[in-house]
Amino acid sequence: MKIVITGAQGLLGWHAGVALHALNCAARFKGEAEPVALVRLDRAGFNDGQKLQAALKGADAVLHFAGANRAPDAALETLNTAISAKLIAGCKAAGANPHIINANSIHAGRDTTYGRSKQQAGSALGEFASRFTDVLLPNIFGEGAKPDYNNVTATLIDRLLQGKTPEINPEGRIPLLHAGAAVRVMINAALHGETGTITPEAPVIGIPALYEKLQGFHHHYQQNIFPELSDPFDLALFNSYRAASYPTGWPRPLTLHDDARGRLFEAVKGGGGGQCFVSTTRPGVTRGDHFHLHKVERFLVVQGEAVIRMRKVLADEVWEYRVNGEAPAPVDMPSMHTHSIENIGKTPLLTLFWTHDLFDPQSPDTYADKVLP
Repeated sequence: MKIVITGAQGLLGWHAGVALHALNCAARFKGEAEPVALVRLDRAGFNDGQKLQAALKGADAVLHFAGANRAPDAALETLNTAISAKLIAGCKAAGANPHIINANSIHAGRDTTYGRSKQQAGSALGEFASRFTDVLLPNIFGEGAKPDYNNVTATLIDRLLQGKTPEINPEGRIPLLHAGAAVRVMINAALHGETGTITPEAPVIGIPALYEKLQGFHHHYQQNIFPELSDPFDLALFNSYRAASYPTGWPRPLTLHDDARGRLFEAVKGGGGGQCFVSTTRPGVTRGDHFHLHKVERFLVVQGEAVIRMRKVLADEVWEYRVNGEAPAPVDMPSMHTHSIENIGKTPLLTLFWTHDLFDPQSPDTYADKVLP
């Protein structure tokens, strides 16, 4: 199935790309054919008529995330309609009739510049496409969200990490949906041919309560304590917070208690349980080369020397963290980042691994994907 993602570099576009890439990774690991031929169009690709036409040729579905929510009113009024018109023209030029799944907004149809713009853009796509799904999305949060860009959650997280106090509307309340949950709705519509209007359910939370929850994460995590992670919303919110702390600030040295008997340090605290295991790795050997969509995972070298590498899925930049057992310092793996650990010493490497939940062979949430080319 050929699926095209527009706005692939945006928050929702990246999450959709990672989710579909994960499907392909899982199939490859099983020795099966990849179920999705994935084409990701960034802004430059979408605006290039030839690239757009080539991408749409033979497409079965389009996950349409390209759009505008920030511009002067006069431009915003017509900008989203112009983007829809460009997609329609590209389909016609390519002779394509894909199922279009449109990332719309719960604000569509409201008597605001943005609301009218989104309503008109969605209507144009609905009139053109023989198969059309209009997904009305609320406020979105998630790994990779940009602060100060119409994303209150990312902005609050940014202020906490910078040690600044944000301005908060004490009466503010918003419906919040994780980007991963939003794109799953759209991907399922593409895979199962669901059409019509879909409004995903989203919990409504007060801005002060949201900030208080994030403050709690930040306060405890700075003290090497994981919060309780059994609630899916809290897990998604904590993963969003964790991802924003990279790439700086890691590894995080632990407090060592050293006396005549030896040394003691606290490896993992909190998290509501989970699973802990220890492995040895021979010199020159690499473990990992996979990513998780939800799992919280910690690597802690307790003996030997290693380099931990990670890369944002579907990106190119690789981050490296050198660690050794003489100065134990954990590195936590952010969700949607593929990671590995290599023994670069001359002796066996002893590493403690911890995850927040028990391993489920039927749903491992582990997708093989090499960090390095």
